[in-house]
Amino acid sequence: MAEQKRRRLALVASKGSLDEAYSPLILATTAAAMDWEVGIFFTFYGFDIISKKRMNALKVAPIGNPAMPEPIPAVPAKVPNIIGIIPGMTHVATAFMKSWMGRANLPSIPEFVEMAQEMGVRLFACAMTMGVMGVDEEDLVEGAELVGATTFLDFAADADVSLYI
Repeated sequence: MAEQKRRRLALVASKGSLDEAYSPLILATTAAAMDWEVGIFFTFYGFDIISKKRMNALKVAPIGNPAMPEPIPAVPAKVPNIIGIIPGMTHVATAFMKSWMGRANLPSIPEFVEMAQEMGVRLFACAMTMGVMGVDEEDLVEGAELVGATTFLDFAADADVSLYI
């Protein structure tokens, strides 16, 4: 009987806010748990997710984020943009999000990155945009692969699922 080819997931992570960091990591670790081959291509602000210095300090901004819930139940849903301009509201929104993730028993971003690596998820760092974003190799978590777009495209060409998150 012929051996079945492993399914492959190729993700592009270009955003580095706390709420945007969870999606690629959840999808990657879920696929890896299903024995899929997985690679995430980090570029632009996505580098923050695998940055040793920044991964612990990702934030969520309430302003301009229409999905943010009301901070106070009595306040109408359209008010968060107005409230978002008050100094300190990014800190409050970030604390709320971390609290929600904790209540859902989700790991922190650093824990998720480590778990993904332990599960064999490849972390591709876009070599070209590192210079644009002022990112050095030593800024990134150990094990991140510095690659050009062609390397990731070769990986993604054989993917069963490719997503830009």
